[in-house]
Amino acid sequence: MKLFWAGALTVTLLCVPAFCQKTAEARLRAATEDLNAMTMASDKGIPQDLLAKASCVIVVPNMKAGGFIVGAEYGVGYFSCRKPSGVGWSAPGSIKLEGGKFGFLIGGKETDLVMLVMNKTGMDHMLSDKFQIGGEVSGAAGPVGRSSSAMTDAEMHAEILSYSRSRGLFGGLDLSGSAVLADPKANAELYGKEITNKEIVMGDVHTPADAKMFIHSLDRISSRK
Repeated sequence: MKLFWAGALTVTLLCVPAFCQKTAEARLRAATEDLNAMTMASDKGIPQDLLAKASCVIVVPNMKAGGFIVGAEYGVGYFSCRKPSGVGWSAPGSIKLEGGKFGFLIGGKETDLVMLVMNKTGMDHMLSDKFQIGGEVSGAAGPVGRSSSAMTDAEMHAEILSYSRSRGLFGGLDLSGSAVLADPKANAELYGKEITNKEIVMGDVHTPADAKMFIHSLDRISSRK
């Protein structure tokens, strides 16, 4: 019993903000590194044609264990959406991801996530305060490879496609049941004031210096020809 509670305490500490990346700059740097790694992973990365079609891209770096702790926050990340013109990306908004099928996280393993929002309906939900994958928004494990030609029917109709990287292994990931929530505190830290995700994405907000490399990477890997 003592060993159980010791393990639970360790996992709890890994999940709270004080033991994760401590600043917006650090989280954005980790998100940029993960985005580059997961899109450049040879023939096992995120398909380039899906990146070019995506309306928004979400990156949640270094998600921690905690699958058996009720109410644990599994990860904090950032997202950006296409500008109305379809060219270029918005300044990033902040989100939290919690709940869902996270049994693979138990044991202290870190997992990086990238999610592609594939249409305007999914984008509209991204700009709300909260939505559930598999509830308001359909989700599926995304296909890997150079192209999306092998997509299943479920993948083709999903509004969000999810990918993971854990200890160097890449693959699609089913996040059904997971809740995506806006993170007002993280937005206030990054922008120096209270601002909503909708105001950031739809209001032509200037990209902060700490987020420029993240947006530059999105521009580079997901251009529309």
